Amino acid sequence: MNSINARKEFIDIADEQDRQYWATRLGVSSEKLKSVVKAIQSMEFSKLKDYLMLEKIKEASTYQRFVNPQ
Repeated sequence: MNSINARKEFIDIADEQDRQYWATRLGVSSEKLKSVVKAIQSMEFSKLKDYLMLEKIKEASTYQRFVNPQ
């Protein structure tokens, strides 16, 4: 199989400038970024991005149930 896979990007949360860059790129605070890394035990950008996306979907679903109770 050819190397079609995207290059994996890893986040260095120990470096403040790096952490700020990735937090901005993901649209979260640096503290939120650190808590997500701890929660999923990964520093791989794509995994963090997926986790945050699912978190937003869950929040939206909860919000919708609250706004439109059945």
